[in-house]
Amino acid sequence: MEEDYYNLGPQWLIPMLKSNYFVPCVSHGDSSKSECNMFCLDCVGQNALCSYCLVHHKDHRLVQIRRSSYHNVVRVSEIQKYLDISSVQTYIINSAKIVFLNERPQPRPGKGVTNTCEICCRSLLDSFRFCSLGCKLGGMKRGDPDLTFSLRHNNKLNRDAFYGNGSDSDESSTPKKIRRTHAFNRLMDGLTLSNGERSPSSGDETLTGQLSPSTPPIYNNQNSRRRKGIPHRAPF
Repeated sequence: MEEDYYNLGPQWLIPMLKSNYFVPCVSHGDSSKSECNMFCLDCVGQNALCSYCLVHHKDHRLVQIRRSSYHNVVRVSEIQKYLDISSVQTYIINSAKIVFLNERPQPRPGKGVTNTCEICCRSLLDSFRFCSLGCKLGGMKRGDPDLTFSLRHNNKLNRDAFYGNGSDSDESSTPKKIRRTHAFNRLMDGLTLSNGERSPSSGDETLTGQLSPSTPPIYNNQNSRRRKGIPHRAPF
């Protein structure tokens, strides 16, 4: 199924935002625990689902909708796999990071508030622009070119920032030959080439042979451990 990320997000986004959650399932209303709190991203036009509906959505992409302060939320760990939620403020509820689905208008911002949602004027932290996915969608409808729900677009920007603009060669990742320098000559002063000859002294010459360390001096451990004896006077 084609998904139009580059206009107003994937085709399932608006149905997910507008669906009615936490109401009895139409198909399984007589069963216990049949309230609708799931949404299938692969079935466009489908309403919210209950746990009994999931048998018909095997191997589909599903997200669970939750409640916080009478508003619908979704966990960041679930939705960020399918949407770019940048610019939307996240909250921590019950030790889990969440985002709200729809706007939450605030009549009057609190004192000292310096940043508010661009759509519903709810107070926000300074690093965010919107309080919910629905408000970000509203910002995109205004024609803001910097906003997108596309993960592909976001990943491309991250790759470009990581690898640069692509004009640099890959020389930096290629091993280079060891060049003889003055400091290198001093470091390798005690080493000899495998053929027994001394290394060349030119500062620009490339090493071509294998280097082996010079033979270390031989120490007599027995002599090094011998204690000095008692001195004797010379006979008269």
